[in-house]
Amino acid sequence: MRKFRILKALKIIAMVLIFVPLLGLLTMSLWNCLVPAIFGFKAITWIQALGLMLLGRLLFGGFKGGPGHGPGRHAWKARMQARWGNMSEEEKAKWQARCGKYFKGDEEKK
Repeated sequence: MRKFRILKALKIIAMVLIFVPLLGLLTMSLWNCLVPAIFGFKAITWIQALGLMLLGRLLFGGFKGGPGHGPGRHAWKARMQARWGNMSEEEKAKWQARCGKYFKGDEEKK
């Protein structure tokens, strides 16, 4: 069991060491191709691109995995299914009218 954990940790470290530099290179390339031509800003280095990615993640995404990930999502879905099961037909019709074509109530179950 311990060997499996060490192997898994090594795989994760290898993936990080491969993908973080590639994402930095991609960010730097996109910035240097687009932003100076459009807005007239300076080109950035690879390290600045990594800093820009980190700043964007802190400002907009956090480090929790983003929306829709983790155990809270499944608990929310279960609560909504329970609520839907307890609704009367009139309440269900109201939801269907309110949500329009995006509604997926009883149609999912058919």
